[in-house]
Amino acid sequence: MPAGMSPWLHEEVARRMQERLDWIKLQPQHWAHWEPVRGGLQAHAGLTRRYPQAGCYVAEFQADRVEMAASALGKPWWHPSRWRAGSVQFREPAEGAVQMLWSNMALHMTAEPQALMARWHRALTVDGFLMFSCLGPDTLQELRQLYRSLGWPAPSHEFTDMHDWGDMLLATGFAQPVMDMERVTLTFETPQRLLDELRGLGRNLHPQRFPGLRGRRWREQLEQALAGQPLQLSFELIYGHAIKPQPTFAVSAQREISLPEMRAALARGKTAGPGR
Repeated sequence: MPAGMSPWLHEEVARRMQERLDWIKLQPQHWAHWEPVRGGLQAHAGLTRRYPQAGCYVAEFQADRVEMAASALGKPWWHPSRWRAGSVQFREPAEGAVQMLWSNMALHMTAEPQALMARWHRALTVDGFLMFSCLGPDTLQELRQLYRSLGWPAPSHEFTDMHDWGDMLLATGFAQPVMDMERVTLTFETPQRLLDELRGLGRNLHPQRFPGLRGRRWREQLEQALAGQPLQLSFELIYGHAIKPQPTFAVSAQREISLPEMRAALARGKTAGPGR
């Protein structure tokens, strides 16, 4: 994947996720794009056209990606659109700063997803909404089966089911989570093209992945094995939407007592002298 470009699959998923915004009436005054370099720089342009007057926070956390995002998404002072569009800030939004938080294809790559959800929750205003997408557990079925047949460790870490994502959202404080899923199958002309596409999508975070570098012979064996089966990869795409609700306040604990206990307590109060 050339430097400065987002993966093709990520851009396509973002395009499909944007279609879901047609059902949402809230027009954010400020919104956050979480890790757009991987999630979709073209998608950012589409979101900017949808919310042209809204201010935007671009949240990237690696120095090279911050520079890439600023180069791709920032406008020079002399650019005409700079004075018509909402402001762009290249930092994580402060607490309660945005009405929409957009995260495309990032959640399945974090080791602590609920901690990440908590950061999203803090960034949103009350009644603000979260839009996200990620990969589901049926992703890369063909490659997983091939690796098992060769006796190799898994080609990727395990992905989370959409119902579990919904439970995590509720546990983090979000409300009304809506989850849906679709499957996409990509086909390729050569094993090399398949591996090039796969390399651009992310990393294998499985704890039992190959511990070191693999040589040319391993690559040749993999390409030969791929050539002996249909050149395709399946992806389970999960889309999620949730709202940050009004905060709830805990009620102090109450102790239930029986009727005889109440009568006894009242009797003690009547017999107690004024000095008690």
